[in-house]
Amino acid sequence: MKTLTLTLAPIQFSSLPKLPLFFIMFFTAYLTANFAVFRRWSPKLRPEAASCFISLLHGTPAVLFASISILSDPSRGFASFNTDPQNTVLDYSIAYFSMDLVHYLIFYPSDLLFIGHHLATLFVFVTCRYLVAHGAYAILVLLILAEATSFCQNTWTLASARRGDLDVAAKVYDLLSPPFYAFYSVVRGLAGPIFMYEMIRFYLSGAADHVIPRWVWVSWVVVVVSAISVSILWISNLWVELYRERSGKIVKKVT
Repeated sequence: MKTLTLTLAPIQFSSLPKLPLFFIMFFTAYLTANFAVFRRWSPKLRPEAASCFISLLHGTPAVLFASISILSDPSRGFASFNTDPQNTVLDYSIAYFSMDLVHYLIFYPSDLLFIGHHLATLFVFVTCRYLVAHGAYAILVLLILAEATSFCQNTWTLASARRGDLDVAAKVYDLLSPPFYAFYSVVRGLAGPIFMYEMIRFYLSGAADHVIPRWVWVSWVVVVVSAISVSILWISNLWVELYRERSGKIVKKVT
């Protein structure tokens, strides 16, 4: 008599959709930060701190993974086909920005600048990943430039949130501000525009029109140039504010 045996194949996590898994990861991290990591913080500050927490979880790993995915692609270029590792990084970033967008829509619905930034960024990532399946090299280099300052910026933001009631936070904020501003200025104000110039020059040549429709790469350029412009304006205002603060302290010491 024959017996029927069933063999269940083990779950292959590589075959599961990455985007939902990444979103669940960021959602879980957000809740953990809000209700555990920063549970002693004021309820008004916890949402912002949780946002910084998932930004830290995204930023530096995204820079590392994006760099590896680019360097491992021998045919990388502005019109090259997206590789699987590059698509994984795009999914990772789509999940993060989606989660952070939910955060802003719930807690800061009037912050139209950040909401618009996240929607525009998601448009770029989604069209690159799911519509044209080309151009990840350009988008990921821009991601690297954008997230290279993530660790410093989020540390600075957390210190800024608590500098009014914690001496340690105030000291970290004062110590970190000048080098963070300088690093941010070089990356966003110099490296970003230089790379954008090369990207625009390539796409204007028409060399990518057969794989990336002109309206797609033009929209990418508009989004990124706008983001760089806002970043330059933001850091310029911070430099001015820092100068005024330091000048005021010097005047007080003299008088």
